[in-house]
Amino acid sequence: MSKILGIESSCDETAAAVYDSHIGILSNVLFSQIELHKCFGGVMPEIASRSHLEKIRSIVATALSNANTTLDEIDAIAVTHKPGLPGSLLVGLSFAKAIAWSKKKQLIGVNHLEGHVYSACLEHQIPFPFICLTASGGHTAIYLVESFDSYQLIGQTLDDAAGEAFDKIAKLMNFPYPGGPIIERMAAEVNFQDFMHYPRSMANSLDFSFSGLKTAVLYDLVKRDAYNLKTKTFTKDCDIILKQQVSSSLLVCISDIFKQKLAFAFKNYKNVKAVAFVGGVACNKYINKQLKEFCNQNDKLFFSPSPQYCTDNGAMIAFIGYHRARKENNHIAKFDEQSLSLDID
Repeated sequence: MSKILGIESSCDETAAAVYDSHIGILSNVLFSQIELHKCFGGVMPEIASRSHLEKIRSIVATALSNANTTLDEIDAIAVTHKPGLPGSLLVGLSFAKAIAWSKKKQLIGVNHLEGHVYSACLEHQIPFPFICLTASGGHTAIYLVESFDSYQLIGQTLDDAAGEAFDKIAKLMNFPYPGGPIIERMAAEVNFQDFMHYPRSMANSLDFSFSGLKTAVLYDLVKRDAYNLKTKTFTKDCDIILKQQVSSSLLVCISDIFKQKLAFAFKNYKNVKAVAFVGGVACNKYINKQLKEFCNQNDKLFFSPSPQYCTDNGAMIAFIGYHRARKENNHIAKFDEQSLSLDID
């Protein structure tokens, strides 16, 4: 097996990529819908699925063109089929099924989260076993990764994800969507200090909970007369210092929570050799640096993908598709229209 086409449409990015088993990533094309959802302060599912319908054909065509290949030269098609927004997943899956049927190609369903788990392996040779911390707007979890064929979930968020906490707290302060980048910029202006001392919960657990942190920030703003619960408005838009301090304290708090979880994972899984930090939140330079220093202190190697592979992308789906196909069979299977259905967790 040589070339895999990967298609990703689980949320608000329409993405496609071509992976070559001998060369690596040949192309990685993405259309981000951020501008479409900014005015809503978050992703609108109906708008997301309509955008996927408009863009997916051109994105796949560009990915093939950039890879200097054609559909006839593609050996298999990998597509995200869970988890995600139902309408968004349906667009990508239907498109992939149509191509597979028309070209008689193998069709491989890929779990979106599995793609993130191995995304750092696109650029790095990571020794097994390793701990993978994945953090994004929709998911925050820890995995024990033992090989390309074996990984297990050992901790996950019980409520909200880390990226969601960034976005919702940013919205409290009238910051634009997405909230993570502007919170990092505001925090940098006060040198990433912890002014508010927000709570770090569940230290002796591998599970996460960010709803309490969001509530703590909200009621701290209420106490400071900076947020009106009745009108649901931020009342101190001109107080830049307060915004900087809240942003900085939030960023330090979430970084500390991640380090607590890694420390607990190291205690329970003593044979791990490395840590991979992946997902959209891994684009945050401050958190990335803090976790790298923490891993160095604990004699663990640290890896994180380039930003283009942190957010949702087709490359990670194509990469997993290759390993899945190699594991399941050593030849190209013909398309079976009953072999893959929409599976939403």
